[in-house]
Amino acid sequence: MTASLQKLIKLPEVIDLTGKSRSSIYAAMREGAFPAPKKIGPRAVAWTTESIRNWQESCVSAIDHKGRAA
Repeated sequence: MTASLQKLIKLPEVIDLTGKSRSSIYAAMREGAFPAPKKIGPRAVAWTTESIRNWQESCVSAIDHKGRAA
């Protein structure tokens, strides 16, 4: 069994990759519209690049779907 390693990224990189602000990210998390981070230490969290990539793909897919319906 081969497990692939995922890169963990902190909030500043998530902000850079998504274009969202800190408050927008946490608000979307509360609504269930953004992936939750993983706890990596007593006072530290990080997101997997895969979870952010999946979120981005779902956003693009939703935009594509709306464009076809119009």
